[in-house]
Amino acid sequence: MDDLIAATVGRRIRRRRRLLGLTQQGLGQACGVTFQQVQKYETATCRVSAPVLWKLARALDVDVGYFFLGLEEEIAAEPPAKREPTLRLAV
Repeated sequence: MDDLIAATVGRRIRRRRRLLGLTQQGLGQACGVTFQQVQKYETATCRVSAPVLWKLARALDVDVGYFFLGLEEEIAAEPPAKREPTLRLAV
């Protein structure tokens, strides 16, 4: 499931970056990371930390939640053998 989340976030970073006409270099400069690091985020080779995700959202002019929209449906569509058990807290 972690791989699915990282891949989804990476795809959304790339999609939004391209929509805005930004290069990986330009986005990296706006977020204080190298273009190689942006490339790793987009391909899900590396996971994005919370502070960097915040900077990416600001640079891409989106809410942080943009990167996670529809993720529940994607996880639900994943074969059951690949899903991690869901932890539910009693209220």
